[in-house]
Amino acid sequence: MAAGLLATPAAAASGSTNQAGKVASSSSATPRPAVSVSKTKASPSSSDECPTRVTFSSRIKVKAYGGKTTVAYRWLRGNGSKSAVKTVVLKGKGVKYVTAKESSTFKGGDLKGWQALQVLAPRKVTSAKGYFKVSCGDEGDDGDKYVVNTHTVGAQAWVDERNCEATLIGRITTSGTRWVRYQWVVNGRVVDRDAVRVYGSRKVYHVIRPHESLRGWAVLQILSPGDASSSRAYFKIWCRDSSPKVSASVDAPSNYEGDCPVTRTFTGTISASHGRGEVKYRWIRDGVAGSWQSVYFDGRGYGHQSRSVSDSWSASASGTSRRSIEIYGGPTSGTVEGKVTCKAAPPASKAWIQAGTSVKQVEAGCPAGSVTGTGSVYATGPIKLTVTWSLNGSVVKSEDLEFTSEGTKSVSFTSASDGLKGGNARFGIVGGGSTTLDYEAVCAKPAETSKA
Repeated sequence: MAAGLLATPAAAASGSTNQAGKVASSSSATPRPAVSVSKTKASPSSSDECPTRVTFSSRIKVKAYGGKTTVAYRWLRGNGSKSAVKTVVLKGKGVKYVTAKESSTFKGGDLKGWQALQVLAPRKVTSAKGYFKVSCGDEGDDGDKYVVNTHTVGAQAWVDERNCEATLIGRITTSGTRWVRYQWVVNGRVVDRDAVRVYGSRKVYHVIRPHESLRGWAVLQILSPGDASSSRAYFKIWCRDSSPKVSASVDAPSNYEGDCPVTRTFTGTISASHGRGEVKYRWIRDGVAGSWQSVYFDGRGYGHQSRSVSDSWSASASGTSRRSIEIYGGPTSGTVEGKVTCKAAPPASKAWIQAGTSVKQVEAGCPAGSVTGTGSVYATGPIKLTVTWSLNGSVVKSEDLEFTSEGTKSVSFTSASDGLKGGNARFGIVGGGSTTLDYEAVCAKPAETSKA
């Protein structure tokens, strides 16, 4: 299986024609049950005590003709809301009865209203309304203080299958005019929050567009003033095409020109219109498919989600490379191209000793002497090296030279010596060439004493 997100509802077409014929034949042979419903009764129908619990009841009469008969019904309320649909399955034939009840508790305020029972199946019929009145408001003038009547906060939801959405409708009522803060909660999660100015009564709305089939409940909560909630309004949204749409796109790295080898990175984006699950994908590298990889979508909230992926290209020579992403069981992105131009490395710099190196010994108070020398090094470009001066095999000076460009650097030395003797001096580049020069004695040797 490619990915949970790409699973599409199977269309079971096989045998549908024969089965449909059987159902049609069976339904035409069995008459529809007769249905009636008694007037809704409110008990008590009037009260001046609070809190007051009012119970609404009505009886459904069904004349069944055998088999199983499903009875579906719901309560209609005077404030425009409806209860969730309830179902009861009756077995056998004959006259059957279903008693439906619903209770509401009112904690305060003055309220008049009604409820009626609406049968939806097997036939649609609505009972006569049962009226009630609750009168337990606060006595005296409350000045500028207004209370939100929490018992009249309601919520209603219905499903528009064609548009794959549900509209939540709530009614907020107050004993006067004031601002009310409220929020909608769907399946335990706050989906909308707002504040409205209520002039005694006002409807508020929220539209759910989940892009996929969804069922659950909604509650309208009053945040201030007070703290109240409506009863739960249950809904079921069915979308004809609930399968998520998955796509991929790829961006190429910018063209590169410089030293090689170099690594360039292609970036990709995998997107899902909605839903939760794993999506498998693979990179197509210069026309060659790689191994399958996967990303996961958690499905939090409604709507579009995306994940970023990447793929590297190591280039050791000038050239181009192409990338695309294939979704398992789904589309393939467009192909993009990256380009690398490798610059030839400049030739290595060289250095050597120039002609003109000189060495000389002078008197320094015979028999002492002093030897001096000067040598020059030429470099063709940036380079680091070390040069040394050696006197009669012993290093008397070492110096590091750094060239940042083509040029010449000179290095000199001075060292004490024996003026009675000559010798040699060597100027060299460590690891490179050298030159050796001789020098002569500068002090006369003392005359030898004759033996008696």
